[in-house]
Amino acid sequence: MSLSTHVLNAATGKPAEDMAVRLEAADGTLLAEGRTDADGRIKDLPAPEPGVHRLIFETGDLSPFYPSVTIAFTVTDPAQHYHVPLLLSPYSFSTYRGS
Repeated sequence: MSLSTHVLNAATGKPAEDMAVRLEAADGTLLAEGRTDADGRIKDLPAPEPGVHRLIFETGDLSPFYPSVTIAFTVTDPAQHYHVPLLLSPYSFSTYRGS
């Protein structure tokens, strides 16, 4: 199992470089934290155990409305790769399960 994320600034079409991101367990335990690279990615997040987890993105530099975005997701199969991208604009965001 592996976990990665990617943040795209949908208003500019460019990666969101140097964004702080935290990975937490469902109970709030901090599992990892890092910053997106020049391509807006964090490729080496630790593989969480099965269950519910949260990625918390500090989005305030790109969005005047959303100071942070939290994406909760469920790990069901620890053998799979989980990619959780964030598409962000000043007043909206979306996510999906990537590959």
